[in-house]
Amino acid sequence: MEKELSILLAKLQGIAQTGKKYGKDIFDQERYEELSQVTKQLMSTLYPGLSDQALTILVDQDEGYATPKVDIRAVVFNQAGKLLLVKEKSDNCWSLPGGWADIGYSPKEIAEKETMEEAGITVKAERLIAVLDMSKHNFPPALTYVYKFFIRCEAENEMLKTGIETNDVGFFSLQEIYLLPLSKERNIIDNFEMIFADEQTKKNVVICD
Repeated sequence: MEKELSILLAKLQGIAQTGKKYGKDIFDQERYEELSQVTKQLMSTLYPGLSDQALTILVDQDEGYATPKVDIRAVVFNQAGKLLLVKEKSDNCWSLPGGWADIGYSPKEIAEKETMEEAGITVKAERLIAVLDMSKHNFPPALTYVYKFFIRCEAENEMLKTGIETNDVGFFSLQEIYLLPLSKERNIIDNFEMIFADEQTKKNVVICD
C-alpha cells in the first residue's frame, strides 16, 4: 500500500508542477498551487521524517513538464568475472557506482564519470543493459518517479580507491553479493541477478520495461 501511495503522490506532484507551468487561467494557477501544498502535506504525513527542505526539493524545485528522473548505474566486471560495487557513506550499504543523470552529460559519460568519482578507476562505457521503471520492481517506496539505466562498462585498470561519497569499494561474485547489505534505493538483488545473467549469456539484449 505504501508503494502505491508514493506513486500517487508523485503523480499529484507532476500534475501540480505541469499545471503551474502551463496553466493560463489565474484561478487555475491558484488551484495548482493549492494542489502542490496539499501534496506536500500528504507527503509529510506519509513520511514524517522528511524535512521542509526535502519537501521543497521534491515539490517546488523542479519546473516545467514533469517527467521521471534518470538514475545511471555502471556495470563493471573485472577479469575474474566479479562485479564492481561501492559502499555508500550515506547508508553504509553497497551499490553499483552511479547517480542522477547530470545535464550536459550523456548516459555513457555519466556512467564513466560516476565510476571514477566513486571507485577511482577509469572505465569505457560500452552498451545499455537495461532501462527499468523503479515502480514496477521491488524497490522501496519512493516519492520521486525514477527510470534506472544500467550501462555495461569496460575497466581500463583495477586500481580501486574510495571517493567523497564512498567508504569502501571492491569486486564481488553474485554469491558474495547475496550476503552484503545492499543500498536498496539504488539497487536490489534482482538487478544483480539480471546483470550476471547478461554477463554470462553475452546475448546483448536490452531489457526495457
